[in-house]
Amino acid sequence: MARRPLRIVLAEDSALLREGLIGILERAGHEVVASATDPDELVAAVRADRPDVVITDVRMPPGHSDEGLRAAAAIREEQPALPILVLSQYVADAYLPVLMDSTGTAGIGYLLKDRVGRVADFLVSLDQVVEGQTVVDPEVVRQLLARRSDDGPLAALTAREREVLALMAEGRTNGSIAAALFVSDAAVRKHVGSIFAKLDLGDDHDRRVSAVLTYLRGQ
Repeated sequence: MARRPLRIVLAEDSALLREGLIGILERAGHEVVASATDPDELVAAVRADRPDVVITDVRMPPGHSDEGLRAAAAIREEQPALPILVLSQYVADAYLPVLMDSTGTAGIGYLLKDRVGRVADFLVSLDQVVEGQTVVDPEVVRQLLARRSDDGPLAALTAREREVLALMAEGRTNGSIAAALFVSDAAVRKHVGSIFAKLDLGDDHDRRVSAVLTYLRGQ
């Protein structure tokens, strides 16, 4: 199915990566309506251009710490329906609570920049965020699972349920999970139901990834 053309504001201070991202996005049929190199430019561009989605680096001038992430949270305060995809050079799951706690119900994503090199995967993740899903890089998910695996409700999950949980947190559908694990859709539904029950997450399937990530970060 063809992707819907998107109007994108991109924030990335590295000229090389910024131009590479613009090329990838434009070849996919999207339009980068503005590019920013610092958080102030990012916020101003979003206000002026009203994009369909924002893609931003975590670390930006002047401090090269979490300026991009803080700008993303501020944007969500102003425009809670605006999807945002955040890119990070390193696994820094400390950023995840800030991202997930930003207001709004639109899609949100947190990917490592290595994912951009896998162009098809990157574009699929962008689509998922625009569609309202929560997408977190698999490597971040693996670290979260590893750190929370020895105590609490997560310890009650079977090995297969942990695999399903990790794939859920990547934003995958039940059908995609079934294909990845070579099991039936019915088996995945059973595992998902068991996970929700064991983690006491209720039955909110429309926001199941957000619920799982809320649990994983210990909130």
